[in-house]
Amino acid sequence: MLPRAAPAPLLIACALGIERLALRGKHRGGAGGPVTVLRTGMGPAAAGRSVTRALAGPVLRDAAVLATGFCAGLAPGMHPGDLVVAGETRDPRGSVPCVGTDLLVRELARVAPGRTVHTGPLTGSGHVVRGHERSELLATGAIAVDMESAATLLSAVRAGARPVAAVRVVVDAPEHELVRIGTVRGGISAFRVLRSVLPAYLEWHRSLLLPRR
Repeated sequence: MLPRAAPAPLLIACALGIERLALRGKHRGGAGGPVTVLRTGMGPAAAGRSVTRALAGPVLRDAAVLATGFCAGLAPGMHPGDLVVAGETRDPRGSVPCVGTDLLVRELARVAPGRTVHTGPLTGSGHVVRGHERSELLATGAIAVDMESAATLLSAVRAGARPVAAVRVVVDAPEHELVRIGTVRGGISAFRVLRSVLPAYLEWHRSLLLPRR
């Protein structure tokens, strides 16, 4: 019998220190293999550079990639602490389809009971989106926006075939903009949700093992 191939690692990419802090749990390994949480820095250019550099090394060459962190919701009725599972990520350079979204939705509902999970396109922006820009992006079919997910996944698939996904926690929504009263409460809610969802990411990874080349 041939020996089983070692499971491919998982690279979880987030932009901010506070997002990495929320994900600092037991991510050293799991049923799907080793896990690395990468802080990319803020914005699409930083995210793209960091992910490309990480995947160029031998350790993460074949890694599955999951982009995560906070986002702005675009659809009316979204609230801080809601979860967004991207069906695809988009930016002006193109779109990237995500893998295993149904599994992520199920697992997120399990680990974060009571939280609403939205699914749909996640669009990228080079700046914080407010006001009328929300309506314009919503009209394209996107349900949420952030600055790094699209660049992260595009860089990941350009570096080689691999499973990719994006999960974001809403911290800013049409009726709950960051400039309004309640920002701190909404931010704390989003942080707590992000802190709880790592087991769902590990289960996604476990179910989508890639053989090493």
